[in-house]
Amino acid sequence: MRLPPFQTLIDLHGREVHRYLAACVGPIDADDCWQETMLAALRAYPGLRDDRNLRGWLLRIAARKVLDSHRAARRRPVPVADVPDRGFESPPPSDSALWRAVRRLPEKQRAAVALRFAADLDYATIGDVIDCSEAAARQNVRAGLAGVRREWIR
Repeated sequence: MRLPPFQTLIDLHGREVHRYLAACVGPIDADDCWQETMLAALRAYPGLRDDRNLRGWLLRIAARKVLDSHRAARRRPVPVADVPDRGFESPPPSDSALWRAVRRLPEKQRAAVALRFAADLDYATIGDVIDCSEAAARQNVRAGLAGVRREWIR
């Protein structure tokens, strides 16, 4: 088996991986996660034995980097300029508010929703990426969308 040059893989799927990461971890952390994903992929690329689904392979690595990012974020302190004395009014929902709601979903639901709508993958491919069946991938997308709807209705 002859693998294409790694740069070709990045040219073909790099933007799609970045979109998925931006949907999962936000636009600020997406660049760092993308770099971590590509470094991990580059290290593993020479030992790859199956070239049938390189896009799915990259997205699986990205999904694991998303988990790493969320775990690290829980350990980081959140800086604030000033602690408000009272509550504040929520701004109207926006596209970024939608993706923030997606990022608060449980890990598999978040990954499934982001892969479905940010990367436009079918349920079988989503199942491959998040290590579950096609039916479970469909269920994770459904449950994730229900969670986002509940949050927006509040």
